[in-house]
Amino acid sequence: MNTPPAFVRRAALFAVLTASPLVSSPSYADADFDAMVKKLQGEKPQFAKRQQDLLKERYDLSDKPADGVTMPRGKAVQGGVRVKLPEGATWDKLAAMTPEEIKSQDLWPAGFYPLPHPHHEAGGMIFPKKQIDGVKEQTGRDLTRFDLDFDLPDHMLPEFPAPIYLNTRPDLGDVSQGKLITLGNFYDVFKNVLNPKQLEGLRLLVTPFPQAQFNATHDRKALLAHQGVACFDCHSNGHTNAATHTVGDIRPNEHRHRIGTPTLRGMNITNTFGSQRAMKTVEDFTEFEQRAAYFDGDPEQATRKGVNILERGSQVHFMAEFENILGFPPAPKLTPLGKLDPSKATKQELRGQELFFGKAQCSVCHSGPYFTDGLMHDLQVERFFKEKMINGRKASADGPIKTFPLRGIKDSPPYLHDDRLMTLDDTVEFFNLVLALKLTTEEKADLTAFLRTL
Repeated sequence: MNTPPAFVRRAALFAVLTASPLVSSPSYADADFDAMVKKLQGEKPQFAKRQQDLLKERYDLSDKPADGVTMPRGKAVQGGVRVKLPEGATWDKLAAMTPEEIKSQDLWPAGFYPLPHPHHEAGGMIFPKKQIDGVKEQTGRDLTRFDLDFDLPDHMLPEFPAPIYLNTRPDLGDVSQGKLITLGNFYDVFKNVLNPKQLEGLRLLVTPFPQAQFNATHDRKALLAHQGVACFDCHSNGHTNAATHTVGDIRPNEHRHRIGTPTLRGMNITNTFGSQRAMKTVEDFTEFEQRAAYFDGDPEQATRKGVNILERGSQVHFMAEFENILGFPPAPKLTPLGKLDPSKATKQELRGQELFFGKAQCSVCHSGPYFTDGLMHDLQVERFFKEKMINGRKASADGPIKTFPLRGIKDSPPYLHDDRLMTLDDTVEFFNLVLALKLTTEEKADLTAFLRTL
């Protein structure tokens, strides 16, 4: 019997090791596409109901804007704590308990557990309706999945379309002209603002490339053979529209995190990239994103579905050059060093700043004028609850998560790495428990007011 050459054996072993060990349904790459569509469309209502029932159990998702607080183009910022408490519990009672007591009495609020993907077993990219409608209107490309829809209401999401600020031209303010930037309009909007390299980088960021759920094979989740997904389909206008996915670097599937799409604003001050901070430059991230998030970290799937390998010296560099000039929104109450100007801030905001840099310990991680240390930290939230399955997601230890910059944070709901926190008020309550801060009701309101000025 002939032994295969060493490189053939290595290639076969690599394919086995990199393939996803858990597959929730059979691959339809060579099966009847119409049969798959019929099956998954038939299952769609039950999974949508499962997710909506979970959200209703966890949160108050009604439209309740915070008084006098808006995003740059006028969308209301949602206010109030939206996480529902266990029966008989209060925030003060929970804050007085130890993690062991909360765990043993099963009192960890449901909304503080990891939030599953809208259909966690299926996973994959899923887009809010406004993004789907905007892209379809401008380019004819349809980002609708036939098997599931996005799960959170529009008033809980970032402003759409988001403004675009450039570090190179701060005098221009919002350069988006109020438009969703796509392949259909990027040139007209930016031809007199960007240099040729930056313009080419932006073109690539709005160009669709094949992706696991959107491609031309029969193993896709779009009805028509598809061009794919663009970087700005999730990071619309260089910000975020809260599109979600599941991380590609964790297995088995039940442990994979839902991804809260981060803003691309402030890329120039970010040190490391990716859900596990594995990439050290934005060029690294841009080059490998298609082989990572686009195809669930599965090189074999990427090859089969048509991955587009970007060229480092020109395409990747040009994309990164544009990403690195995306700026934060204006913060008129802040000084250049990231502190409140006492002549512009309210007394409540100033009290909140004192808490941020003092009792609340926020600045331990969120330091400097951009409010990030560029590192990862493990909050060890698993101290507060017993492992459990939640709609296909195993609630267990999350491990280290990124310190996101807090500049412009009110414009980027929902919060935490997996979107489990709907408002900044929720976020303050979460950290008050996790870090045992013992903040009073007034102090929590003051801290929230400060965060809205950043």
